[in-house]
Amino acid sequence: MPIRAVLWDIDDTLFDYTGADAAGLSRHLEAERIAERYGTPAQALALWRQITDRHWARFAGGEGTFQGQRRDRVREFLERPGMTDGQADAWFDQYVTHYKAAWVVFPDVVPALDALAAGYRHGVLTNSSTANQDPKLRDLGLRDRFEVLVCAVELGISKPEAGAFLAACEALGLPPGEVAYVGDQPEIDARGARDAGLLAIWLDRDGGRGEGPAGVHRIEGLDLLPELLAADTRFGARSGIR
Repeated sequence: MPIRAVLWDIDDTLFDYTGADAAGLSRHLEAERIAERYGTPAQALALWRQITDRHWARFAGGEGTFQGQRRDRVREFLERPGMTDGQADAWFDQYVTHYKAAWVVFPDVVPALDALAAGYRHGVLTNSSTANQDPKLRDLGLRDRFEVLVCAVELGISKPEAGAFLAACEALGLPPGEVAYVGDQPEIDARGARDAGLLAIWLDRDGGRGEGPAGVHRIEGLDLLPELLAADTRFGARSGIR
């Protein structure tokens, strides 16, 4: 079956989430006059991302609320378990202000979307919430590029579960065999998409991260995506794009 639509991840695929997170956290810690407590900016970011990943995993597993996981991240990062909800919310909101100021779309995104616009439909599947991701896509000037925005929080199931990918395909009204998925995570995005029957494309922007799961296409930039989709060798020779 030919590929008729592309589903996209957002963070670190369409926009530089890691860069914005690093810049936003660093600026926030400087503004709060606590940057030195965490060593280097890289060490502060590593701790913040570790805490974020752990609390998000709990939330994705059905424990707590979206706002609650944010508050828990702040309390653990600051080592202030007694912070009130209001205090934690205020601290996180200030971080978000700095984080948003650093938002930027990767330079290869708009050219790739332009190149694919005539031949493919487009949607988004993300392990976040509509309240978080819809405004982000609008601020970045990308929301109108996508027919559907499917988010794990509202869906009740997240990547890499097959049900998340299948729900996004259903939202497009297409079978998984006619849909490609592009994401930056080899396991959560690429393996999950492959196992759900989609054409799985791992966007390895950094390169050198290994071969990735079997049966997954690997590209190091979105400039290679139109050629890959046109070839659509699925799990065969991969057209030399790896």
